[in-house]
Amino acid sequence: MTKETMAMGPTQLIAFLNALHRQDLDSIAAKLEEARTSCLSLGQTELAGKLEEAATALRSADVKTYRRNLETVVSRLGHLR
Repeated sequence: MTKETMAMGPTQLIAFLNALHRQDLDSIAAKLEEARTSCLSLGQTELAGKLEEAATALRSADVKTYRRNLETVVSRLGHLR
């Protein structure tokens, strides 16, 4: 949580939340697809599959599964360095 969001009053917080749009989710989905394509080009098909699962979970509002798959990919990529 940033200093700005901690200092928000109810009116500012409502405006902040109302500013969240489907475009934000579309942006995340596009980044997941870009990362999935990169994993495939690295020969990491299992990780690409995890990113696809993360995207599917995000579309169905399953945040727990989305985060778990994303964290798995990040962790495994760290071992490839």
